[in-house]
Amino acid sequence: MSTFFGRKIVGVTLAGAVAISSLGLAAKKEDVQADNRRKQPTNVIMIVMDGTSSTATTLARWYQGGKPLAMDEMASGGVRTYSAESAITDSAPAGTALATGNKSNDKLIGILPSIVNSPGVSAVSEKDVHRPVANVLEGAKQLGKATGIVATSEIQHATPAAYSAHATHRSQYDNIAEQQVYQNIDVVLGGGREALSAGTGKNSRKDGEDLLKVLKAKGYDFVEDKNGLLSTKSSKIWGSFAPNELAYDFDRASAKPNQPTLADMTDKAIKTLNKDKDGFFLFVEGSKVDWAAHANDPIGIISDVLAFDAAVKKALDFAKKDGNTMVIALADHGNSGISIGSKLTDTTYSETPVSTYIDPLKKAKLTVEGAKNLLKEDKSNLKEVADLYGLDNLTAQELETLKNSANITSDMSKMLSNRAHLGFTTGGHTGEDVFLFSYGPSRPTGIIENTDIAKKIAKFMGFDLGILTKKLYIGASESFKKKGYTMRIDVTNASNPVFIAEKEGYKLEIPANKNHVKVSYKNVQKTISVNGVHVYNGKDFYVSENVLKLAK
Repeated sequence: MSTFFGRKIVGVTLAGAVAISSLGLAAKKEDVQADNRRKQPTNVIMIVMDGTSSTATTLARWYQGGKPLAMDEMASGGVRTYSAESAITDSAPAGTALATGNKSNDKLIGILPSIVNSPGVSAVSEKDVHRPVANVLEGAKQLGKATGIVATSEIQHATPAAYSAHATHRSQYDNIAEQQVYQNIDVVLGGGREALSAGTGKNSRKDGEDLLKVLKAKGYDFVEDKNGLLSTKSSKIWGSFAPNELAYDFDRASAKPNQPTLADMTDKAIKTLNKDKDGFFLFVEGSKVDWAAHANDPIGIISDVLAFDAAVKKALDFAKKDGNTMVIALADHGNSGISIGSKLTDTTYSETPVSTYIDPLKKAKLTVEGAKNLLKEDKSNLKEVADLYGLDNLTAQELETLKNSANITSDMSKMLSNRAHLGFTTGGHTGEDVFLFSYGPSRPTGIIENTDIAKKIAKFMGFDLGILTKKLYIGASESFKKKGYTMRIDVTNASNPVFIAEKEGYKLEIPANKNHVKVSYKNVQKTISVNGVHVYNGKDFYVSENVLKLAK
C-alpha cells in the first residue's frame, strides 16, 4: 500500500557498537530486549465504555464480590468530556474528540463544529465549519497498518462511526455504512446488518446501494454468528451479528446464544489484525452500558460493564505479551447520575452494608430489556417476568403499578433500584470527568482532555492528525477551480451526490462516501481507487490529495 508517511529506522552502526563495547558499556540482556520491542511494529487498542459513570464500575466491582476489574490495574488518570458547545456531551462529539483530537458539536461525526462556546476551545473559521477531520484509524491505514472496529451496538452508531466515517448527523446510517465499507477496514464486528442493504427495517438503506455485494467483491468473509466468527481464517472479516444492536451480555445466553460476546469479538479481532507485519489499530466499544443507563437499569449497566471488562482483559493479556502495544480504556461520558445510596439511606448510609445494595440485584437473571421481551401482550405472565428481573414477592401495590403501567420497563427499573437503594438523577448524559485506564509504551496519564487521547495515539503510531487532515480532506471546489476546472455537484440522486469536474474534455466524477474516481477522456473511461473516502457535508466535497493528482 502506498502511504503518506515514511518510517523512522532506529539502529546503530557496527563501529558504534564496537566502540560502546570497548568502553565496557555492552548492552544488558533486558536492554536488548527492550530495544528489540521498540523495533517491532506499534499497535493500539482503544476501548470505550459508552456512557459509563464511575459509580457503574464501582457497582460492577461489588457485584462480583469486590474483586478487582481487569481494568483496575491500568488506572492512570481522568478525562474531561465536555464538547465544543456543552458541559455535557453526546456520543457523537465525544467520539469525534477521542478519534480526531477535535472538540465538536452535538450529532456531528468526524467534522469540525459551527458552535464553540466552551471555555478553552478555539473557534473554527467560517471556511472550516463542518470540514471533515482525519481520525486515528485513517492514520493507521495510511501507515499500512491493519485496522478494525468492534461494537455491541450497530457498527454505524455514533462512537464507532467517529473512528471510521464523517457525517453532519449521527443518524445518517446510509452515509456512515457506505464510508465504513469503502474505508477498507480489515475487521468489522458488531451489529447493524440492516444498514448494509435495502429492506423494511428502521435502518435499511434508502439509497439503492447493496453493500453486501460490495463487501463480497472486496473479499471479506461475511459472518453472521459466533461459530462463523470463531472458525474463519480470513484476514478480512465483516461480522454482522444482528439487524441492529446486539443483546445485553446477561440476556445473550437465553435470547441470542449465537451472538459472540464482546470479549469473543475483541480476541478474534486482535488475533486477525496481529498477522499484519506493520502492526494494527483496533477500536472496541462496549456500547450498551449507555443504553442501560438511559433506561436507569442497574442490571443492564452491570451486565455490560462486566462484559466490557472481559474484553479489556483480552486486550491487556495481549499487550503484556507483545510489549509494544498501547491499550487505552475509558468512558466517553457519564450517564444517568447513578449513585450507590439514595434518599432511603439519607440517615443510614454509614451503617448500611454492601449486601443491602447488591443482594437485590443478584436475584435478577435478565436485564429489564430481556425480561420485558418475554412479557405477553395481556401481561398474564407478569409475575414470572418481574421475577426474572429480580422483583420477587411483589407487593400488592407493586403488582398493581406494573399491571397499569404505561412504561413497564421504567417502572420495573425504578422498583429494583428502590429495593437496592440505588439513585438516579437523570435519564440523560452527565458531565463529570471519567476515569482513564491505560497500559503500555507512551500511555497517557493524568487529568487530560478527551482530545489528547487521539493526539497521544497518533504520536505513538508516528503521524500528525493535522497534517493528515490536510492530505485527506481538501475542499474540492476551491482546489479544482484553481486548476481551471468547471464544477458542479450532481444531486439528481439525492442519496448519492457526485462531484463532477471538467476541463478540455477531461472529466472526473467523484461519488460521495466512496474511495474511487471515474476518469473520462476521449471516450475512454477508467475507475481509479484512491486513499481515503470522499465526504460531502451538504455544501462541498472533500477529497484526498491523490484525487487532485488525477486532475490535469
